[in-house]
Amino acid sequence: MKASHIISQDKTLLDALIQINSLKSPEPLVLFVIDEQSRMIGTLTDGDTRRALIRNLQLKDVVSTAMHRDFNYIREDVGELVNCLRQQKEKKMKLVPILDANNCIVEIINLEKYKTKLPIDAVLMAGGKGERLRPLTEKTPKPLLKVGEKCIIDYNIHSLVSYGVKNISVTVNYLGEQLEEHFLRTINDVKVNCVHEPKFLGTIGSIKFVENFYNDTILVMNSDLFTNIDYEDFFLHFKENNAEMSVAAVPYSISIPFGIFDLDGRNICGLVEKPKYNYYVNAGIYLIRKSALDEIPEDTFFNATDLIEKLISQNKTVIRYPLNGTWIDIGTPQEYQKAQDLVRHMK
Repeated sequence: MKASHIISQDKTLLDALIQINSLKSPEPLVLFVIDEQSRMIGTLTDGDTRRALIRNLQLKDVVSTAMHRDFNYIREDVGELVNCLRQQKEKKMKLVPILDANNCIVEIINLEKYKTKLPIDAVLMAGGKGERLRPLTEKTPKPLLKVGEKCIIDYNIHSLVSYGVKNISVTVNYLGEQLEEHFLRTINDVKVNCVHEPKFLGTIGSIKFVENFYNDTILVMNSDLFTNIDYEDFFLHFKENNAEMSVAAVPYSISIPFGIFDLDGRNICGLVEKPKYNYYVNAGIYLIRKSALDEIPEDTFFNATDLIEKLISQNKTVIRYPLNGTWIDIGTPQEYQKAQDLVRHMK
């Protein structure tokens, strides 16, 4: 919570101006006014203060005489927090206070800094050897290879943090001590939890070593992806479809430069000239209900595709989320160079 944006109702307008002046650019110039029980009762901006002085209020007058009592907020227990925050963005709101049942501020969300506040935990799989990128990965784990000025994995971590994700784990194995050292520092006040995988357990098996999950929806992804997926839209699509698991999928087309026969045995029934087939391929990004993680066996090599097949066999709802933005699976020198070129052109 940003204490710098909270002021008591009995503070003076001069106190308010000093506090507003101390806010670091580009922080929105607004204060949230609380009473003696720490309940929010109004808002005060620099403009409100100037207009109050024009109305002949004095600098020694208290802020409650100039504040707005009809203020914007969201309840802590609201069931559709993500949708509410999306509506706040549409209203061009910058700072949004989250209030509990007693109207006390439990959090202030800066929608200029964070896109939303997703109620999910995230697990990034970073234990692979990256053998196809050798010799680059002989002494450096693939997630720590640089794309531009940042490590591959940091693009994904920073993106998740920008969507308000606070509980992030990274499972490590090959050269894992380098990743553990890398994440000793916090990222925008988020501490990334490194979880050691004792042996190679596939693309999702190591999730069983994450000790705690704090939300009912878990995002699992490969750490070596370069993507601009909209996690908010991904989450809302998952919830709207009441799915057990959602798989981000990338459009993939195959063009055949020849005429294709439609055959019945030796007989030609028709001809398709230079057909193009459109598919969706697995992007390696998943949203999963926490309860579905019980289907992953302990201490066993297990891939995310195994979980997909297992849930389908149980008639659970597994859906596709179309990822139409940037997606590069950095597994080969060619794809690594493609990501480098993309970052270079973004500057």
